[in-house]
Amino acid sequence: MQDRIGMAAGQIWHFLDENGESTPIKIKAHLGLSNTMLYLALGWLSREGKVNIVPFEYTYKISLIR
Repeated sequence: MQDRIGMAAGQIWHFLDENGESTPIKIKAHLGLSNTMLYLALGWLSREGKVNIVPFEYTYKISLIR
């Protein structure tokens, strides 16, 4: 399971690197991830200090920490 989460985290990182700041729904739609895998991978990236997650209206804005 950790391998799958790590792979999803890598996909999200590359998506953000290529497209810039995004919302969870856009990331999910583009990458075809389930809600569970999306949020597990975002937690992974957050714990590693790779992403900023900021509340925005009724969702979040996610961006890479450079």
